[in-house]
Amino acid sequence: MRPEELESLLADLREDRISVDDAVRALQRLPVEDLGFARLDTHRELRQGLPEAIFAEGKSASQVVTIATRMLETTTSPVLSTRTAPETAAALLKAFPEATHHAAARLVVLRADPKGDLGTIAVVSAGTSDGPVADEAAFVAEAFGCEVERLSDAGVAGVHRILALQDRLARADLVIVVAGMEGALPSIVGGMTGAPIVAVPTSVGYGSSFEGLAALLGMLNSCASGVTVVNIDNGFGAAMAALRILRGGR
Repeated sequence: MRPEELESLLADLREDRISVDDAVRALQRLPVEDLGFARLDTHRELRQGLPEAIFAEGKSASQVVTIATRMLETTTSPVLSTRTAPETAAALLKAFPEATHHAAARLVVLRADPKGDLGTIAVVSAGTSDGPVADEAAFVAEAFGCEVERLSDAGVAGVHRILALQDRLARADLVIVVAGMEGALPSIVGGMTGAPIVAVPTSVGYGSSFEGLAALLGMLNSCASGVTVVNIDNGFGAAMAALRILRGGR
């Protein structure tokens, strides 16, 4: 049930256009829709303000298209397909020509909300190799109406690069920091701005980086207070954490 559907139902009840029994029957619709291979949480948008996303990895193209079709019918917020293989993205674009495919981020945005007013998110990436994860975070945030400023190739090996961005960081309502290797960049950024920091470790680095584990542990042990850390390569999770923070529970 969409938020506006609930508002309309309550307005009809207030104006005596429907009975209490009619309202109860409408609210008794199950919040889960069983598609056989997937069970959609159709009330998540009503509870959280943010709908379920489609994690496309491991699903067939036809399954993803079926889920997307029902989500577009039962929600009003942005609908996203993450970790989307090229053949699945092609199937989605064929079914929904208005969708946008961000290939490097493996993200398909089926419906966006360009009218959001949640504020400005700065997405800072340490190096060009971190770009796909930063892309995912940035494009998800943009889909939900945030203004996003990209600050790229600002790793700590040339600390002057991030220091030169201090004024731009100060204008952001929230900062997402994406880094691999030793994962030190969030500590630097956390000492430069009072905005909330969401850190994303990436699987970028040589052998002892352990596919992002070193960066994850480094970020969890940040000496900058209050840094939020999501899982390795999880740009989507970083954007969703940012949205929860900026929405303030709305």
